[in-house]
Amino acid sequence: MPDIIVNLFIFLVTAVLFIVFFRKDGHWTRDQVRKTFRFFTCQSNALCAVSALAMAVAQWAGSVPRWVWTLKYIGTAGVTVTMLTVFLFLAPGAGKDWYQVLLKGASNLFMHLLTPLLAILSFCLPEKRGMSFPWSLWGMLPVLVYGQHYLYRILYAPEGKKWDDFYGFNKQGKWPIAFSMMLAGTFFVCVLFFLLQNA
Repeated sequence: MPDIIVNLFIFLVTAVLFIVFFRKDGHWTRDQVRKTFRFFTCQSNALCAVSALAMAVAQWAGSVPRWVWTLKYIGTAGVTVTMLTVFLFLAPGAGKDWYQVLLKGASNLFMHLLTPLLAILSFCLPEKRGMSFPWSLWGMLPVLVYGQHYLYRILYAPEGKKWDDFYGFNKQGKWPIAFSMMLAGTFFVCVLFFLLQNA
């Protein structure tokens, strides 16, 4: 029962935050939704929230299918990458007041720190069931999909559909290095979950 509560909490908090994100000047706007979902933070937290809801429903029903558990893992891996990127990549470049930029406010605090921690704890403790190493590589899926889309948007998309390089992954044209580092970091996350699940 406590794990159901944790999963429902992850879903409800994320849902409330997105409702706030999607409103601008008291109105729902499609542009605001598009701007929100440009960020890996928002995409990974949305995936984690959906997977947490699926896990809670399955737990309530009395049986968690392998695909639900795997979805929760992929969502958890995604927000873990978000958290580590914030602290290891973005924070050093944000100056001494990085916490004001990256953790200030409910949305930043939950999406960058609390939700990832809750997801990790719930997945690695009450939801622990072990995994093979090849299965652990499912955790790379969010970064693989988002990374290719981000690259297309900042380099190859037609004018009017391009994004600014808001993550700075293409500084001085070094996107291959940045992308390789993100993949390597995500691989490390997968290995970590593999070890925790089989400990």
